[in-house]
Amino acid sequence: MTELTPATTQEIAEALKSAQATGKRIELRGAGSKARMGGPISDAEMRVSMTGLHGVLQYEPKDLTISVQAGMRWKELTELLARERQMVPLDPACAAAATVGGVVLTNSAGPRRRLYGTARDMVIGMTYVTMDGAVAQSGGMVVKNVAGLDVQKALIGSFGTLAAVAVINFRVAPVPESTRTFVQSFKTAAGAVSARDRILSSPLQPAALDVLNPAAARGCGLEDWSVALRAGGGPALLGRYQNELGGARVFEGAPEAALWAAIEEFAPGQRYVVKAGHPLAALGAVMESEADRVVSRAATGVTYLGFDSREGVERHLRATAASGWSQVVEWSEHDLGEYWPNAGIDLEWMKKLKASLDAGLLLNRGRLYGRI
Repeated sequence: MTELTPATTQEIAEALKSAQATGKRIELRGAGSKARMGGPISDAEMRVSMTGLHGVLQYEPKDLTISVQAGMRWKELTELLARERQMVPLDPACAAAATVGGVVLTNSAGPRRRLYGTARDMVIGMTYVTMDGAVAQSGGMVVKNVAGLDVQKALIGSFGTLAAVAVINFRVAPVPESTRTFVQSFKTAAGAVSARDRILSSPLQPAALDVLNPAAARGCGLEDWSVALRAGGGPALLGRYQNELGGARVFEGAPEAALWAAIEEFAPGQRYVVKAGHPLAALGAVMESEADRVVSRAATGVTYLGFDSREGVERHLRATAASGWSQVVEWSEHDLGEYWPNAGIDLEWMKKLKASLDAGLLLNRGRLYGRI
């Protein structure tokens, strides 16, 4: 396989244009930390690595914006922003190794999506290259930018199947004055769900609210059915949480950071992971599914179910086929063939968008759950 590591946007354009002219199938990748996500790439003949583009193009701390090249390591971005007490609070898995482009194009988001949202809420602009070698821009460097089509919304989560993203512009957020995490443990799933419900009906507005089943909790240094709440702010606000959650185990400083790092890295540590989108009221059912380990973003209706075997995944998908949940096999140790059992009515529109940007279907073929 031919391997290229372009150092400029123009070099990416030349590589893609040449591949299209010769009909070569391309594997587009960053650091490869998420190679087990989304399904394997089919029969690629050329690998284009984005890691050669890793610079900071523009950073305006006072404007809360930053523009970086897609091959920059996520860890480097977070360390740079931290020096100004700023952040892009996506909390992605594989944060130590992943590239910025890899995080955005897999639409990776972690526990704090409850307060801050996902990449579609934080990305304000992109520079991208299509298979015909055209270089285009979407959005810009201001938070409210209405110029042109909002193409970046489609590119986010596309797993590199639509175009090669070279530059990403972010809206950044200030780091809270301090943070504190409160963990409540229960002997039953019902107890954990009730605790979640009480928090959501209270005035509290935590940054993160995750529920873990006992097996997942043990992997993160907790026990039983655990409800983990993360809050940020000043002493008075955190004191309010302390009073409201009396009896909860409290984490601060390094232990708090270690706890959330373990939760954020839950999915890569499993052989197979089904990502389920479901109503908030279905939390009890999804927590008590046949999964071996479960971590739920319990205030957003997104749950990650870890399985030790392919058979376990298949049993779960059969048992929940009529649930109405939106499910994909997001992480897989082996090629399962079927990753997205019910793609829904939007799939045809996705295929049309793919064809408009990559008419030869050469870019990361099969990468989006085997459907694109």
